[in-house]
Amino acid sequence: MRAGLIIVGIILLVAGIWVVSGHASYQDTETLLQVGTAKITATHDKGVPQWIGIAGIVVGGLLAVGGFMKKG
Repeated sequence: MRAGLIIVGIILLVAGIWVVSGHASYQDTETLLQVGTAKITATHDKGVPQWIGIAGIVVGGLLAVGGFMKKG
């Protein structure tokens, strides 16, 4: 259990740093025009919001510290 907390905490910490540094993105597709069965779509790359990265850093840090501090 203790090793699991540390591993998950470190993974969240690294992922949070990755997001905050601006390297994480996702694709969003929207329909611009649809006539019958034909449609025109556009795909945009969007960055993951920084608050998600900050939350990952905080939660990951707490889990990692909790894993190191837990007795037993």
